[in-house]
Amino acid sequence: MSVGILGKKIGMTQVFTDDSRMLGVTAIEAGPCVILSVKDKHLQVGFDTVKETHLKKPILGYFKKINISPRKVIRQILKNPALEYQAGQELKVDLFKEGDFVDVTGTSLGKGFQGGMKRWHWKGGPMTHGSTSRRRVGSIGSTTTPGRVWKGHHMPGHMGAVQVTVQNLKVVKVDVEKNIMLVEGAVPGYKNGYLFIRKAKKKAAAVKKEPAAAGKAKKK
Repeated sequence: MSVGILGKKIGMTQVFTDDSRMLGVTAIEAGPCVILSVKDKHLQVGFDTVKETHLKKPILGYFKKINISPRKVIRQILKNPALEYQAGQELKVDLFKEGDFVDVTGTSLGKGFQGGMKRWHWKGGPMTHGSTSRRRVGSIGSTTTPGRVWKGHHMPGHMGAVQVTVQNLKVVKVDVEKNIMLVEGAVPGYKNGYLFIRKAKKKAAAVKKEPAAAGKAKKK
């Protein structure tokens, strides 16, 4: 088990593989994350420096007490029981390498109040002349039994701005000097949005397979 790391979404770009395939990748500024405190099973880490004038006094007092420059994002993450940690230590992007698969958690784009057709992909009502229910909800009742609207019924409402995790994204490139990593595909959120990156739980790192033998001896 490996700890994760906090990062920031920079944006999307394209890279070419050795076999001339074009991949859409997301650039992520991953770390460095400073360890603020070490607990039994968790690490408290901070990411992205912030001015002291932008913090409330209790939070600022906490950073002065531990003698670490203020960080904008603070989060608890699981620690690796096989390793030893200490306050002030930095977690960097070298936790990952090319070929690894990662799970990325972020906050999805907020889309405000939306109707059911966009929010839940309703088919919609008749589009013929005279129809008054083209994009409306329609009937939501259930007669006299139970005589109410079922809990969880799909309705218009606020869309987006929720925590989303995208799993099994392949790490294409890691730049340790610049704390940048490229992952294949899209990640949740907007540019400069904060992310949490950890090794994939459901998929192992990609392993290059050796070419198969040219042929096998035939049986007589």
